[in-house]
Amino acid sequence: MVTRSRLYVRWARCHRNHKENSVEQRLSSSKIYSGRAISLRVDKVRKASGATTTREVVEHSDCIAVVALDNENNVLLVKQYRYAVGRTLLEVPAGGVEAGEDTIDSVRRELQEEIGYFPRRVEKLGGFYSAPGYGTEYLYTYVARDLRPSRLVAEDTDEIEVVKVPLSEIPELIYSEQICDAKTVAVLLFYLARQKLLS
Repeated sequence: MVTRSRLYVRWARCHRNHKENSVEQRLSSSKIYSGRAISLRVDKVRKASGATTTREVVEHSDCIAVVALDNENNVLLVKQYRYAVGRTLLEVPAGGVEAGEDTIDSVRRELQEEIGYFPRRVEKLGGFYSAPGYGTEYLYTYVARDLRPSRLVAEDTDEIEVVKVPLSEIPELIYSEQICDAKTVAVLLFYLARQKLLS
């Protein structure tokens, strides 16, 4: 059966704290790996049909991703090598939310660590699950403005290059696949749509 969606249909808001009754019952769970960034567990579950199956779940802390804008309406991106895909990518500043840390404080910390600026204005955009088919990570997205130079030293940021891109050029960089990091594409298009700058 196909259910047609209309804009006025009220879906449950995609919010980290929203929970619904599970249609799959977890019967057992086994953590098979625990590392610096992720953990992997394998759950045995009973589906609504009564059949049993396994679910492989990557556990990852929640993260923030930021559209950082300077006074000339440039987007400050970071250029960094990603070992897993063997490529250097253009991305928005992003990072994990530390235990007990407010997400806006995460934004301020990450921007100082990655691009060397402190944002005096931080506005929430929204949020989404980055890979809900197998992962727990939830991304909180923000816009940061009124940037002031301020540097925090952090691990793994010494090889990051900051790149300023005029906001007007962002759509072409996405459509031409020069920006090909999923969270970056999503956050930038989210912001452009909010500003009604997409054509």
